[in-house]
Amino acid sequence: MENKKSKSLRILVIGSGGREHALVRKLAASPLTEKIFVAPGNGGTAGLAENVAIAADDIEGLAGFARENGIDLVVPGPEAPLTLGVTDVMRQAGIICFGPDKYCAALEGSKIFAKEIMRAANTPTAACRVFDNVDDAREYAAKADRPLAIKADGLAGGKGVIVARDRDEAARAIDEIMSSGKFGEAAKKILIEEKLEGEEVSLLFFCDGKVAVPLPSAQDHKRVYDGDLGPNTGGMGAYSPAPCLPDEEADAVADLVARPVLAELERRGHPFRGVLYAGLMLTADGPKVLEYNVRFGDPECQPLLARLESDLVSHMLACVNGTLGEEKIVFSPKTALGVVLAAEGYPDNYPKNLKIEGLDDAADEGVAIYHSGTKYENGELASSGGRVLCATALGDDLQDARNRAYRALEKIKMPHSHFRKDIGAKGLDRLRREKKKGS
Repeated sequence: MENKKSKSLRILVIGSGGREHALVRKLAASPLTEKIFVAPGNGGTAGLAENVAIAADDIEGLAGFARENGIDLVVPGPEAPLTLGVTDVMRQAGIICFGPDKYCAALEGSKIFAKEIMRAANTPTAACRVFDNVDDAREYAAKADRPLAIKADGLAGGKGVIVARDRDEAARAIDEIMSSGKFGEAAKKILIEEKLEGEEVSLLFFCDGKVAVPLPSAQDHKRVYDGDLGPNTGGMGAYSPAPCLPDEEADAVADLVARPVLAELERRGHPFRGVLYAGLMLTADGPKVLEYNVRFGDPECQPLLARLESDLVSHMLACVNGTLGEEKIVFSPKTALGVVLAAEGYPDNYPKNLKIEGLDDAADEGVAIYHSGTKYENGELASSGGRVLCATALGDDLQDARNRAYRALEKIKMPHSHFRKDIGAKGLDRLRREKKKGS
């Protein structure tokens, strides 16, 4: 690929969430950036870039815009454009795209494909069975003598996984995923796998096809309510680093869960370039892969980028150009934590057009308020989605970051809203236990 570090870049970011707002903010800080467009963007990105009314899954529309507007670098945020082949289309047009091709993006687009790659790469993961028939799946689950995880094969917005503690719950989960129709084509096939026990953690990697460089660990909170109760969401908060996976252990984990996968994909003629996200369970037998994503997570992206001190544009170009080994990637030793403000009823039915106030009061040193589902109408900010904002704070340690984020959230006013009060509590508990153990 052509090295474009010597010129100012016109960048197109694809997506409309808090992740994209965080990406835009970090990209805008690079001396390599000339102008940023966001398709379709949100109320927050409008203050840093030019929003354009093109849907994230309109691949031809995005490609046409990129050609007509002299775009040098495309940065897809969500999974949909990647699994639809946006990288392939942009590269055919001679435009650099930070993300894997359609073949590699199937790591996220199909859990069955991901399992196939993991088996070939000898990557540790849960044993599983694949079903395309409801009756066969029910019959298998009825004989299970342990908790099971029922997963839709395709993309389901982070909500197509149900953990069943017993046979009755497994039967209901199979019906909900395969028979309800709410997951569409994503649920034509399902995986039933053993439920892994341990602590969950996220580890992301910059990848250039051969080299995988781990970012600091992060811990997401998927359930909608405190105590990890309620249905799965796209994520209610995250922090980095996660005490359960210290920085000094990340490289060894990369040897288990990232580098073998890159080698297998390269062997197949599809080098993986972009961000590989490994959702891990730290079991008694070591880390095992729960799932792969092929982009930054949301909300993990917000605290991770809050800690990134080096140039994100430079790192992205290195991933695409195969020069990642030459990059010096620097993260702050501080801790970052983000808490999502959501509309009541999320992730199911929730109100929109809720007026949002207090953002200026919430802004503080070390605190950023990232917009997820927001819009400006008649000069006023209002909600347009279920996850609305993410208050992200950088602190000296986990407690400090947590205090700062929650202080900011308390100053934001939005009716019919809620947020989890326990983001970071699991990490603090671990730190207390470790301190007690060492004293």
